[in-house]
Amino acid sequence: MSSAATHSAPVLEVKNLTVNYGVIGALHDISFSIQRGDIVTLIGGNGAGKTTTLRAISGLVKAASGEVIYEGANITNTPAHKLVALGLAHVPEGRMVFANLTVMENLRMGAYLRRDDFQPELDYAFNIFPRLKERVGQLAGTLSGGEQQMLAIARALMSKPKFLMLDEPSLGIAPLLVKTIFEKIVEINREQGITILLVEQNANLALEISKYGYVLETGRIILQDSAAALRQDPKVKSAYLGG
Repeated sequence: MSSAATHSAPVLEVKNLTVNYGVIGALHDISFSIQRGDIVTLIGGNGAGKTTTLRAISGLVKAASGEVIYEGANITNTPAHKLVALGLAHVPEGRMVFANLTVMENLRMGAYLRRDDFQPELDYAFNIFPRLKERVGQLAGTLSGGEQQMLAIARALMSKPKFLMLDEPSLGIAPLLVKTIFEKIVEINREQGITILLVEQNANLALEISKYGYVLETGRIILQDSAAALRQDPKVKSAYLGG
């Protein structure tokens, strides 16, 4: 548990969460917590349950048992659109931008629940991802993989989130752009104070920018520690860091 935990309640707590797909168990009784303002990562191989964890927090898959507590309130199985209004945003694996809409239309979709002026968020999105401003009238489907990832993150920022979940932001992106996107994730966390839960197969990069980490294997948390300690752990090194 991070040292911050001793003096403040976690912003998110997952307690004994179990998720099944039919008769197959995807998550088995997992528990973890995240402190406000931290970047926390879930690492693990394919099929470990990382994406399922995010989808269960987001209300996209139903929990069989256990609880998700956000800012002290039980949000287990709350519909996704209601969570957006509470300040949770989820950038799904594969980006899921609206290919037939322009960059600007995609960003407006991110602000669809807002009743206030979202110009500050739009300005920030263009400031942090200048490439999107250059391509504002372009169809999202014509952007490169890296640009689509930038758009997916910017679209999530339009909802003015306090808690941001990112699922495999490096997937299918040119290595040079991956570095840029991870730098931007750190920037967003630092400048906006947004708490970030990161699911990522590139464990090296994920642990580099995170404060704390959890290792998932076949739907169970098998290790947890500060990101720095996990990077030095022999098991993590051999399984995930190519060491």
